[in-house]
Amino acid sequence: MIREQYQTVKEVADLLKVNEATVRGWIKDGDLRAIEIGKGWRIADSDLDAFLCRHSTRAKESTPQKSELIQDRDSGNESKS
Repeated sequence: MIREQYQTVKEVADLLKVNEATVRGWIKDGDLRAIEIGKGWRIADSDLDAFLCRHSTRAKESTPQKSELIQDRDSGNESKS
């Protein structure tokens, strides 16, 4: 069995530079998986990684620049009718 490392709500909040209430909200809403131990929540590193992956943005797709379109036009790469 792999031993998980767990972090407190405060540790996760400090790591992500957000308020502890924000982290608790994510837990309450079911977005961030956590276990309740005593009076506090603990978040497994693997659950935090999964949360961050689900909420990451994708890089914007590269679109041709105006200069590239002009070069294509000038080099005769556009279709001729």
